[in-house]
Amino acid sequence: MKLEGIKIGIAITGSFCSFEKAYKGMESLVKEGADIYPMMSAIAYKTDTKFGLSKEWNEKFEKLTGKEILNTIEGVEPIGPTGYLDIIVVAPCTGNTIAKMANGITDTSVTMACKAHLRNEKPVVVAMSTNDGLGATAKNLATLLNKKNVYFVPFKQDDPAKKPNSLACDFELIKDTVIMALEGKQIQPVIL
Repeated sequence: MKLEGIKIGIAITGSFCSFEKAYKGMESLVKEGADIYPMMSAIAYKTDTKFGLSKEWNEKFEKLTGKEILNTIEGVEPIGPTGYLDIIVVAPCTGNTIAKMANGITDTSVTMACKAHLRNEKPVVVAMSTNDGLGATAKNLATLLNKKNVYFVPFKQDDPAKKPNSLACDFELIKDTVIMALEGKQIQPVIL
C-alpha cells in the first residue's frame, strides 16, 4: 500500500454538492493504508442541505476514518506545535476557503489547520469545488498556485455552458495528487 503509515488530515468545507465525491477520494486514501484525521469547517459540520443531513455525513466520515471530526479552531490548533500530520487535503475546498488561505485568514478550523500545517513546511493539497473559480476566486487561486507547499488536485470547468465561472477538481485524482505532493511535486497537468 502506497500510503501505509502516512497521516493525512482531510479538511472538509461547505461545497455540499461535492461531499460524495470527496468521500470517495477519502476512501481511496484509506484503501492505500493512510491514517485519516477528519476535520470540518463549522458550516460543513452543522449544515443540513438537499445533499444530505449533517449528522449523517458526520457519522459517515467518522465511520470511515475511525476518528472523531475536529470542527473547532481549538481542536485543530495542536496540528502546528505537534506536527503530527504528514499532509492535509482540503476536499472539497470552496472559493471562500481558497480566499482565506490566500490572504492568511484563519477564522475557521480548516484555515487554522492549514496555516498550522504550512508553518511546519508540510504539504497542503487543495481539491477545489467553487462556482466562482474564474470570477472573484481567480486572483486567490493564482496566489495559492504560487505558494510554497500548496498543491492542487487537477481541475477544470465543470459546466462551462451553465456555470461559466465554476471550477471543480477531479476527485478521483486525490490519491495520485497526495502521492506526488508528499514528494514535493505538483501532479500534471493541473488544468484538465
